[in-house]
Amino acid sequence: MIRVKNIKLRYGEKKETLIEKACRKLRIKPESVLEYSIFKQSLDVRKKEDIFYIYTLDLSVKNEDSVIKHSKSADVQKAEYVRYEYQVLKNNSKDRPIVVGFGPAGMFAALVLARLGLKPVVLERGKNADERIKDISSLMENGILNPQSNIQFGEGGAGTFSDGKLTTRIKNPRCRFVMEEMVKHGAPEEIMYVHNPHIGTDRLVDVVKNIRKEIISLGGEVHFESTVTGFEIKNGQIEGVRVNGQNLLKSSNVILALGHSARDTFEVIYNSKIKMEQKPFAVGARIEHSQEMINKAQYGESKKAEFFGPAEYKLTYTASNGRGVYTFCMCPGGYVVPAASEENMTAVNGMSYYARNGKNSNSALLVQINTDDFNTEHPLGGMYFQREIEKKAFNAAGGGYKAPAQRVGDFLGVEYDKTTDVETTYKPSVVNCDLCEVLPGYVTDAMKEAILAMGRKIKGFDCGGALLIAPESRSSSPVRILRDLKTGESISVNGLFPSGEGAGYAGGIMSAAVDGIFSAEKVIERINKEN
Repeated sequence: MIRVKNIKLRYGEKKETLIEKACRKLRIKPESVLEYSIFKQSLDVRKKEDIFYIYTLDLSVKNEDSVIKHSKSADVQKAEYVRYEYQVLKNNSKDRPIVVGFGPAGMFAALVLARLGLKPVVLERGKNADERIKDISSLMENGILNPQSNIQFGEGGAGTFSDGKLTTRIKNPRCRFVMEEMVKHGAPEEIMYVHNPHIGTDRLVDVVKNIRKEIISLGGEVHFESTVTGFEIKNGQIEGVRVNGQNLLKSSNVILALGHSARDTFEVIYNSKIKMEQKPFAVGARIEHSQEMINKAQYGESKKAEFFGPAEYKLTYTASNGRGVYTFCMCPGGYVVPAASEENMTAVNGMSYYARNGKNSNSALLVQINTDDFNTEHPLGGMYFQREIEKKAFNAAGGGYKAPAQRVGDFLGVEYDKTTDVETTYKPSVVNCDLCEVLPGYVTDAMKEAILAMGRKIKGFDCGGALLIAPESRSSSPVRILRDLKTGESISVNGLFPSGEGAGYAGGIMSAAVDGIFSAEKVIERINKEN
């Protein structure tokens, strides 16, 4: 295959012209192409008057080496692919690995283990995807929270009810493997090449169900409503876990793939003297705008969204108090959703469907939180910090998992045009509150500066009618369960493998899945040494 880069597709042009443009770079006729595929697609929005896609195509032609040489273009090269190679399992083990958690890390760890014949046992505290949807609907429509089945807990983890974003800053050969497996199990093929790939909640639900089915077909087990409530440790070696306060499942290899909201399990880990430490994270609110306004601001005219898709953004700012502020998990055409997992506490998150065709966009607007802010050296200090904010939010909004909210104009203390008011997508409902009474002062001060600065980058970002909904307090795990970087094992318990976002080693679906694969590989290495 030949790889051709920097093929531009401008507004209104048809995709069919990509082959013609690639062939011009190759100095061949389009009919010479035997087959082709898109390897990469990105979007250049630096100039509103000239926005365009940039494609990289892989093409198959006869006499490829000769064609490459004849093209004399720096944009033409031999296509190379990095394939994931499974660890070699030298000797099978009757001691079945246990995987705690069925989010991206646990899911991919279990998939790799199952394919090598190790028949993992997966323990997920929440319900399967179909039952989980019912519980989330009950929370949104009736304000009834199931602490074990919600936006945070259940099949697929917290990422299932987000935007299904697969963006990551890590460069790892396992990333492409994750993408390929997502597509194999039902994700759209375009995630393999688009710049900011996403699956959407509606499609991701089926993907995780299909991965579960494969794990089971290979002899693995997936148990829902199974919370790990204790660890059996003897002479520094894991021997098993207790489930739901009763059953003991034995194994000398346990992958601990918790989500970032498994707070009661964090307490069990701490009480089990498994070493962990505080970790910085970020706190803030969701900011909700009209998607049409964001489209116009980013593209120059909103109708271009029909060609380029709903506009996105990613912004950063450093406030005068030294706090970093940034937008996170931006959901075009999305919804703000209740993310609480404990009773009498309120938290919010963002979610989009695959089509991203909702009337609003939303994004987390987050401020960096340092471990010094916890005012304690306790390893769970960050978790207690989160809880305190979520309790304030719950009380400020009057309970019922309604969320405290404030217009940007009121938050900034300025007069604004009330006709710009955005109608929220959050359910159960929002209650007008002073967010300065919910979030720490250094957070709201930084947010106010950032909103104005970001409004200079994206026209309308600081629109008075935009809505802030708080708190966004689950951006990442407040702890790190310490592990040996070489073996992947807990530094205090042999055979225990902390993995993924909840353990403090990932941030998002892609990096969590990659870390789950890493943990599975380390389990295999350990089994090979034992046998």
